[in-house]
Amino acid sequence: MNAADILKALVRLCKALVAKGAGVSGLTRLSGGASQETWRFHIIDTDQSEHAFILRRRAEFGPRNDEAITLATEAGLLQHALLGGVCVPKVAYICMPNDGLGDAFIMDFIEGQTVARKILRDDHYRAARSILARHCGTQLAKIHAIPITHNFPALPQSDGMDQLARYEEIYRSFRVNRPIIELSFAWLSKTAPSPSAQTLVHGDFRNGNLIVGEEGLRAVLDWELAHIGDPREDIGWMCVNSWRFGQAQKPVGGFGSLEDLLQAYEAAGGAVFRLADIKWFQALGSLKWAIMCLIMFQAFKTGVDPSIERAMIGRRTSEAEIDLLNLMEGRAFA
Repeated sequence: MNAADILKALVRLCKALVAKGAGVSGLTRLSGGASQETWRFHIIDTDQSEHAFILRRRAEFGPRNDEAITLATEAGLLQHALLGGVCVPKVAYICMPNDGLGDAFIMDFIEGQTVARKILRDDHYRAARSILARHCGTQLAKIHAIPITHNFPALPQSDGMDQLARYEEIYRSFRVNRPIIELSFAWLSKTAPSPSAQTLVHGDFRNGNLIVGEEGLRAVLDWELAHIGDPREDIGWMCVNSWRFGQAQKPVGGFGSLEDLLQAYEAAGGAVFRLADIKWFQALGSLKWAIMCLIMFQAFKTGVDPSIERAMIGRRTSEAEIDLLNLMEGRAFA
């Protein structure tokens, strides 16, 4: 669908939901992934007041992540997260097939910054950077405490060893020989921590999927990889060096310390975890990212997605391999 088609569908929908005199203005495509589209728009009510919303919809074309939940499921998950005290946008409407927008939902627009490099470098976010790791710890504790009741959205289950096996299968399918990746699979298999009690896991909690204001964290976005699994996965993923965007000396998102995150996590009711176990999940995250980069390169190489972006991301496999070497050599949260 192009912008004109989406606008027509939104106008029909908003008139049915709000009032016959309601209008839609300012439809703008925001940055986002290849498989998801994000559009900002305003609903103009009959009293001429304007309210900003986000349309999140599945793209008709582009790569699909077979681990991703449907957007209807994601919207239901956001509703549970909001009830659990997690700072997320409020879902306004889950689209139906006859709405003409496909797999999609509408949520409140929250003002703030999502571009990681701006969060890490702009003076406007200097104060936020000093408290952001603690905010992340608090939100992760709330996410992991959300009760999985009978009316909870159906989610896939996957713990650390499940993911290790799945990504090794993907890696083997490429028929490449990368010694550091081979060593990483062996090291992770040998050093795996004991299983933890399973909880809701965000699955992609990192700098770049957060809305940040000058006072700190405003919202947690992009729940499409949510699953039932090991809560240590979210903490380890947040510490992956690739998500520090050049600020390697600060393990949590390039803006804070793991100590601050864990203190806030425990203060908000989260479990107490061994640092060695968090490090294992960080290494698993780095390995997953290395293979994701290989997937991007294969998409470019085979012509499935010939964009320069895919080729550039594919080259980053070597960065993740360096991170893996540092972790295996005992450099804590390198």
